[in-house]
Amino acid sequence: MTTHAPQAMQSVTLPASLDEAVAALGAMPAAVPVAGGTDLMAAVNKGLLRPSGLVGLGRISELRGWHYQDGHALLGAGLTHARMGRPDFAALIPALAASARAAGPPQIRNAGTLGGNIATSAPTGDALPVLAALEAELVIAGPGGARREIPVSHLLAGREMLGPAELIGFVRVPLLHAPQVFLKATGRTGPGRATASVAIVLDPARRGVRCAVGAIAPMPLRPLEAERWIASLIDWDGERGLAPDALAAFGEYVAAACIPDHAPPADGSEAPPLSPAVLHLRRTVAALARRALGRALS
Repeated sequence: MTTHAPQAMQSVTLPASLDEAVAALGAMPAAVPVAGGTDLMAAVNKGLLRPSGLVGLGRISELRGWHYQDGHALLGAGLTHARMGRPDFAALIPALAASARAAGPPQIRNAGTLGGNIATSAPTGDALPVLAALEAELVIAGPGGARREIPVSHLLAGREMLGPAELIGFVRVPLLHAPQVFLKATGRTGPGRATASVAIVLDPARRGVRCAVGAIAPMPLRPLEAERWIASLIDWDGERGLAPDALAAFGEYVAAACIPDHAPPADGSEAPPLSPAVLHLRRTVAALARRALGRALS
């Protein structure tokens, strides 16, 4: 698993249930939970982390599947990207399946997990903008069988954090039965880390459009005004199509909201222009948002 011997490693615990894992973390406060290990072991290999112990989550079967609850899918945090990319899962949550298929090469998709993507909270995590657009919630397991729920956006923004001996157990996602699209741009051909990503989710019951932009900030960004504006233009009772200029305007609206111009200096002088690299990123976000919405409406 690693090319460097983790000298500080003292113990590895392999619990069989979520509550056993929480208890193990409570007994070893300095231990680190591990599922796929795609981020953890990379940090160990680089000498950035030497955990005193590991709590392995791979044997907890309840975390590797999903079930239905009150119009939602309750996804186990141990679901791998490869499993989420399969057709049966894609029929339920298409955008999350698309992000899972784009998560990297096969070895990463086979090991990396949904819960790990959330806990690591790397800006380039492909699942994160999809979960933000879906307004997903996390079911957090704590000591003594305690469970609490928080919006995934709260954890990603640092508004709420995991407490001692707490684990992400499940992700609650609404089943909207409506078109969803995930697109991302990378710096090279083939699988790679996103330079920008966009998730679009249609919510016909609420006559809403949800959009989240990933990879360009520490957490996914929601251009709420752009969402409300474009939703007001859609004929929800008809064909739901939009003219190309409306799609283009939506893309520009999203990009400007997520990558705004510099604020004018306090002395009243003209604000400096955005750098060519930032302008290119803004154009990329605009193109992704325009294409994603066009595909969802078609």
